[in-house]
Amino acid sequence: MPQHADILELMNDYKTRGEPFALATVVRTVSVTAAKAGAKALILADGTITEGWIGGGCARGAVLKAAREALADGQSRLVSIQPGDQLSEHRVKAGETRDGVIYASNHCPSQGTMDVFVEPVLPRPNLLICGASPVAVALADLARRMGFFITVCAPATEHASFGETDRLIDGYAVPIDGSERDYVVIATQGRGDSAALKAAVEAPSKYLAFVGSRKKAAALKADMIESGIPPARLENIRAPAGLDIGAITPDEIAFSIVAEMIELRRRGQRTL
Repeated sequence: MPQHADILELMNDYKTRGEPFALATVVRTVSVTAAKAGAKALILADGTITEGWIGGGCARGAVLKAAREALADGQSRLVSIQPGDQLSEHRVKAGETRDGVIYASNHCPSQGTMDVFVEPVLPRPNLLICGASPVAVALADLARRMGFFITVCAPATEHASFGETDRLIDGYAVPIDGSERDYVVIATQGRGDSAALKAAVEAPSKYLAFVGSRKKAAALKADMIESGIPPARLENIRAPAGLDIGAITPDEIAFSIVAEMIELRRRGQRTL
C-alpha cells in the first residue's frame, strides 16, 4: 500500500478517536535532500512520528518543535530548513520567524534546503447537553454550526425536539468517556435538574454550566452536598450559564453559552 494511503487511513483513525495530531508536508526542496516534495509525516503531541517520513536529523528537530507548538496553539507553521550560508544571505538566524516563516539551520553534509508545512489537526470539541428545553434545542443547533460535536442526554420521548445532532442518549446518564476538551451544559430547566447535575459532576470536563438562576443552582448544590457529593466537585459549576450579555430568549441564552465556550476554547490562541 502506498505511504500516502497509510497516512490517510491513520489520519481517519485519529480523527475518529478524537486524538490531535499534526500533518507535516514537504512543499519544496532545493539541491540534495533526503526527502522530496510531497513527503508527509504524522506527528503526535509528544513529538512521536507515527507514520511517514520527512527526512533525517537535519529536519526532524525543527519540524517536531513546530508540530508541538502548532498543536498547542492551533496555528499552522511553515519551516524553512537551510544551510548556514543561505540563512546569512537572507539575513536571518536559525530559530527566527520572519513573514510567517520559521527558519532553521541544516547542518547535514547535503546542505540542501527543505520547506515543510506543519498543519495541526485538532478534534471537534465535545459538547454534552443534558435536557430538551428550548435553550437545549437552540444550543444544540448553534453549537453544531460552530464546530462542536453534539451529544444530547434527554429522555428518548424528547429527542424529536432536536434537529441534527451527532449522538442521542436516552436519559441523563452522561457518558464517562470524555476528555479534558469536553463541555457540559445542564439545560433541563426544572425537569431532571438534580439527576442531570449529579451525572455531570462525575464526568471529566473543562466546562460545566447550569442553565438556571444562582439561587436554583445553590439549592441544587446544597442538596448534592447533603447526599454525600464532595463540595470540591461543585466548585467549577458555572451558574447561570453563558456570558452576561443580558440574554432573555432561548436563542439569546444559547448564544451567550456558545460565546463563553468559544472564549474558553480559544483563550491564548489569538495573536495580535
